[in-house]
Amino acid sequence: MFGQFVAVPVAAQLLADGGAEVIKVETPTGDPIRGILPLAPGESRYFITRNNGKHALPLALSDPAARPVIDALTASADVVLMNLRPGLAEKLGLDSDQLLKKHPKLIVGSVTGFGLHGPEANDAGMDLVVQARTGLMAANGRITDGRPAAGDPVSADYMCAMTLAFGVSAALLRRERTGKGGIIDTSLMQAGLALTASQLVRSEDHDAAKQQQLLNKLKEARLQHASYAEQLEITRPTQRAHMFMVYYRTFVTANGHIAVACGSPGLRVKFAAVLGIEDAALANGFQGDLDAHYQGLTAEVEQLISAQSSEYWENALRTAGVPVSTVRLPLELYDDKQINANHFLHRFNHPSAGNMTVVAPPLSLDGDGFKPGEPTQPFGSQTRELLQDLGFSADQVDSFIKAGITHNGLV
Repeated sequence: MFGQFVAVPVAAQLLADGGAEVIKVETPTGDPIRGILPLAPGESRYFITRNNGKHALPLALSDPAARPVIDALTASADVVLMNLRPGLAEKLGLDSDQLLKKHPKLIVGSVTGFGLHGPEANDAGMDLVVQARTGLMAANGRITDGRPAAGDPVSADYMCAMTLAFGVSAALLRRERTGKGGIIDTSLMQAGLALTASQLVRSEDHDAAKQQQLLNKLKEARLQHASYAEQLEITRPTQRAHMFMVYYRTFVTANGHIAVACGSPGLRVKFAAVLGIEDAALANGFQGDLDAHYQGLTAEVEQLISAQSSEYWENALRTAGVPVSTVRLPLELYDDKQINANHFLHRFNHPSAGNMTVVAPPLSLDGDGFKPGEPTQPFGSQTRELLQDLGFSADQVDSFIKAGITHNGLV
């Protein structure tokens, strides 16, 4: 794999967890993620959680002397993954079409920021920018000091990684059936749009005119320097059904917060019964003003829930079969009974960073499938072994090291 940061490394780690042997090609100074809040030289929390189960190979890709190594890697691979900056793949001989011409059974997976076509095709993409560009940031509705704020800063990256890993699996199945390789293209923009999908659906017959009115109103508000919160409020009528005001949301309790998700009529009836409220709109044929009805009911429900603890409501609603949870912080999850009962966290000893806890593979397969990979060895320590496995002699490896296109230890 020729990729750094998040999307391609996470996709490759998922494949490694599933049994793939992965060689991660990095610049001689290493993936930039290695240096963010490092625990040991070349090892950071962010790098460790995205790169277990791989063999790291330092390689100066842009040096012409590295071309024999690139060619050997692609010739021996079943799958090549990359998220190189626009135009670099062609310069390095890693253009997807050319690779497939040379190796017809090869599967090439490529991640771009904004897709292969259009005016932004050559723009660099990072998760935060993509969240802003795709409406995902606005869809999440987070505001910090009046400014738009992202949710998880790598959510589009992780969605892209899952998509890429799925594409590789599908391509491998097709190759098994047909003998044909192929090219998988995905992008951070597609991942961001996928995460925004529930708010990017409209009836052209019923919604388009109303949404155009909202866009005109939004344009005017921006000319008047409306705050971001005011801009979000203008578009809110297109985002949520009336019942979400009560039945699908978070609440303040006496000692914290809970989330309730009553996605079906039956669950809404159960929720109302636990709280002892009357909701006439749950009956068929309600003829009243839904806005006024649910505004009044919302105030009543908020007052009821705020009078008891999160634990009280979690127990009462769960007993009734209503999906509910206390809003927990990541820091509270390391000792979580449910998480640990299912081995959803992976604990291991890292050769450089010591004892670590990370999220385990997000799926399991009976038998030997999807086991957490071993930690990546110290950067450069496997260079000789990897290059010799590719067919290079010890003298050739020495010449590569002497030429500075690779090394056998952290520099």
